[in-house]
Amino acid sequence: MPAGEQLAAVWRRIQEDLDTALREDPAATSKIMVALLYPGIHAIWTYRLTHKLWVTNRGLRPLARVLSQVSRFFTGIEIHPGAAIGRRFFIDHGMGVVIGETAEIGDDVLMYHQVTLGGRSPQRSKRHPTIGDRVLLGAGSKIIGPITIGADTKIGANALVVTDVPPNSVVTGIPTSVKPGSYIA
Repeated sequence: MPAGEQLAAVWRRIQEDLDTALREDPAATSKIMVALLYPGIHAIWTYRLTHKLWVTNRGLRPLARVLSQVSRFFTGIEIHPGAAIGRRFFIDHGMGVVIGETAEIGDDVLMYHQVTLGGRSPQRSKRHPTIGDRVLLGAGSKIIGPITIGADTKIGANALVVTDVPPNSVVTGIPTSVKPGSYIA
């Protein structure tokens, strides 16, 4: 792809991220405010750069990790460059978020502060969660291990989730209680 087309694609993605923040956060009043003041947006933009480095050239992986840690220092949000994150992903507030190396996140996912997508194994294999499209991850929720959270699910604040969750569910509590099919948009 020519450089001009690549730059145009990056600009469209930036605009999409800003539009997503304006849609998801009622406190957001302008794109410029979001671009300047939202650490979740800064972490996502840095992730996109580091992920590109991570998947493009194995020799650039140390640089990707260094940049991701610099972003963590400034934003309080740790996203491993190896994670796979879809479009229109938004982290509201963000402080304390951790997204592990083998985590996969679908499109249109909304995540609040202190969410962990963590691993349960020291093995070099799939060890972090897969999050479906249009999932809401409540503040402080911990989704641990190589589990799948189905599309259109809501994970309640402070929930600890260690088993698969079917689509269209609401998950609350410690230990969690899953209510399949009870999510209404």
